[in-house]
Formats: sequence, structure tokens, C-alpha cells
Amino acid sequence: MLVDNVKKAFDNNPRIGKIVLAGGVSANSYIRNEFAKLKNKQVYYPELKLCTDNAAMIASAGYYNYLNGERADLKLNAIPNLKIGG
Repeated sequence: MLVDNVKKAFDNNPRIGKIVLAGGVSANSYIRNEFAKLKNKQVYYPELKLCTDNAAMIASAGYYNYLNGERADLKLNAIPNLKIGG
């Protein structure tokens, strides 16, 4: 889906000639290969060792919340823009 949407964006605006992949998705070899096939487009992405997502950060925050006695029941819902800490 990501590759298809980027191709559509390129098709709809020929002035766009560059794209940057970042975060965990940029480590996906299929996505890297598909973006490498784009003609007349520059694709930038970091080295694999730098392609991380925030899973370790979330796990660490959860660990410290647990140590502080903070618990949630099964009604807990994801809040994508929730601030962590003070």
C-alpha cells in the first residue's frame, strides 16, 4: 500500500522527484527493493542499523510504569499522540 500510494503521488505531481524512507518501515527489504525500482526518482533511506521503531521505547516506558505500580485493565485503548512522562 505504501509503495502504491507513493507511486500515485509521483504520478499526480511530476515535480516530486525525491522520497525519504524512515523509521521501522525503512528496514523492510521488499519496500526498499520496490522503491529502488522507481525510475527518475531519488530514494533516501538510512542504514539498516538506524532503521528502528519505537517498540523498545514503549517497552521501557511500560516497564517503569509497572515498577511504579501503574496498571491498566482490558478497557485500555491506544492513544497515538499520548505524551509520555512529565
